Amino acid sequence: MSFIVVRARSNVGVERSIRETMDYLNLTKVNHAVIIPENDQYIGMLRKAKDYITWGNADLATVESMLSERGRMPGDAPLTDAVVAEATDYKTIGDFAKAIVDNEATVKDVPGLKRVFRLHPPRGAKGWGGIKRSYVVGGALGSRGDDIKALVERMI
Repeated sequence: MSFIVVRARSNVGVERSIRETMDYLNLTKVNHAVIIPENDQYIGMLRKAKDYITWGNADLATVESMLSERGRMPGDAPLTDAVVAEATDYKTIGDFAKAIVDNEATVKDVPGLKRVFRLHPPRGAKGWGGIKRSYVVGGALGSRGDDIKALVERMI
């Protein structure tokens, strides 16, 4: 299982250790997203930065749409099936996305693929839904579980 992590708040007034944790996650700006594997080190980072990010379980359709629509190579070139087939053992973006979701591959496996996905702010009347409160009380922060796919789809 992998996680999709999206940054919801900026660096202004953030404690140094939390700011460094978000840098380790490659989340340098608001509305940036990353796909990370599920392991104890990353879970600790997510808990530490929980007041500035939101995350949830990655599913195949969401990861595939993130890679195909927002995946970028150097020079802002889009990620294509040809690039994936040339650089990895996977023939298509869909196969590569399935491997990422199953923790068999990471975004780093394609040389040159930028690890950060630059997303649009959430579209629709709801927007973020409040970036100062946890998701469980109606805000936007913290763990969303499987509900992350609805947010990411509004941001792609």
